[in-house]
Amino acid sequence: MSIDGCEHTFKNLATNVLPAYMAQLRYQFESPVPMSRLARDRVGPATLAKELERPGDFQGCYVLIGEGTPCYIGISRSVLSRLRQHVRGRSHCDASLAYRMACNGDNHNMRRAEAMKTEWFRKRFDKAQKRIQRMDAAFVEITNHLELHVFEAYAAMELKTAKWNTFRTH
Repeated sequence: MSIDGCEHTFKNLATNVLPAYMAQLRYQFESPVPMSRLARDRVGPATLAKELERPGDFQGCYVLIGEGTPCYIGISRSVLSRLRQHVRGRSHCDASLAYRMACNGDNHNMRRAEAMKTEWFRKRFDKAQKRIQRMDAAFVEITNHLELHVFEAYAAMELKTAKWNTFRTH
């Protein structure tokens, strides 16, 4: 019986499917999309999709690239919308990477929403979002949910993005 419609065996995923997605993702590194392009005012996912010659927003995996180095892997059912949230989101949920970067290993004793209300933390958060806006993004469409979730961990390990990626639940 398949999980989420994925008909591949784990062995086939590990030896063929995931490496093929990784090859597609690495190919996208050659012409990544500047995150600043995704941060523009009044330019939503539909316009971005047209600009990128895609039929619309899509499910897949994305990698943020800072100074030529992959630094964060993410997945979404709406990749373009999610990438915009990283640079335009105002909450710790919308811009979770900016929140993590603003923490920078500090274990403040506040809840996430409380930290976002403090002036000192908000400055760190805004600075982190500006840093993300200077990054580039590459992405690959993956329509099968199981393949997408397994690929996220595979890509994070393959591209060594452990500084900002975590798979702990909270």
